[in-house]
Amino acid sequence: MTTSKCGDIVIVGGGVIGLSIAYALAREGLRPILLDRREPGREASWAGAGLIPPIADRSPAARVSPNPLAALRTWSAGLYPDWTAALQDETGIDPGYRRTGGVDVAWTSREDDALRAAAGQWRAEGIAWERIPPGDYARVEPALNPELKSVYFLPDRAQVRNPRLLAALKAAVVRRGAVLEGYRAALGFTLNGGRVAAVRTESGEIPCGRAILAAGAWSGGLLEPAGVRAPTPPIKGQIVLLRAERPLLRRVVEHGKKYLVPRDDGRILVGATEENAGFDARPTAAGARDLLEEAIRLCPALGDAAIEATWAGLRPGSVDGRPYIGIAPEVENLIIAAGHRRAGLQLAPGTAELVVDLVLGRAPRLDLSPFRPDRLPTSEPADDEAFRS
Repeated sequence: MTTSKCGDIVIVGGGVIGLSIAYALAREGLRPILLDRREPGREASWAGAGLIPPIADRSPAARVSPNPLAALRTWSAGLYPDWTAALQDETGIDPGYRRTGGVDVAWTSREDDALRAAAGQWRAEGIAWERIPPGDYARVEPALNPELKSVYFLPDRAQVRNPRLLAALKAAVVRRGAVLEGYRAALGFTLNGGRVAAVRTESGEIPCGRAILAAGAWSGGLLEPAGVRAPTPPIKGQIVLLRAERPLLRRVVEHGKKYLVPRDDGRILVGATEENAGFDARPTAAGARDLLEEAIRLCPALGDAAIEATWAGLRPGSVDGRPYIGIAPEVENLIIAAGHRRAGLQLAPGTAELVVDLVLGRAPRLDLSPFRPDRLPTSEPADDEAFRS
């Protein structure tokens, strides 16, 4: 067995969470080593749609939320404009951050009631929205089915192009001296006296002063041998990519857990399913059918669009819908940042900044107690139902 050169900080997992942590650490002058079982940035982060929620009002009252996940989401969304601008300046790669606006829609009275409740949360957070009267939907999105029961317009909804964001993050961390090691899977941790002494891989151990686990759906399995219980069950999500002869949509369209995301080049992402399929990430005919039926119902003109590709990713779940962000119980130099479910892209900048706070010994800028890896699940729903990724 070979032993690699010691790295002071080793990050296990090269998705958007791990890469964002590496970038945030590198901006502080640190040079972590990042490991990934495949090419960094090619798992769930690459497979997602890149939906970014609206930035809430910056007033103190609007920044405070009784829902800790909403508070993290609001803060993280507010970091995105500066983060993506800095990445583009550093690397020349445009992450594709755009405030395209979006519409949330309902077909039934029950769905409309849910949107009314969500709008109350938007108002409390200082998020701009407008309920569009029936017959006037074309004012905000001409391609929408006019038979929809209700449409809410959120002008500040945004998006990023996942592959471009990930490419920019990889380029930036390498330019700043971090090391990316793809196709080097972590097998676990070597512990000594309640501390991680090294990260074990198939090609040898990497001694380290601190380890950060951000391995998505694989995180829970890596923690179990270390005596840490923080399950991250995989949640499969499928997407279909359409291409029309002319641009058909201007805004993100969201209906419950499904969405249409128009890109600058005329392509449209249709997503996403939620399936308990273990670690099977193969797209299926049934999943594609359900997404296509949804797309055509929301936007009938998409019936003539070409199917360009389908794919799937495995999102990491948690015990209660909140991510795990914090120091592992009984392992003082192991930080966990996993379990982000459908919101990895949304929460990446905020999660990364909180991990940097922990690494540097600063007081975290948000209360981390609701995200403790050793928390007990509560009977209260933890999901932030206002926005999904």
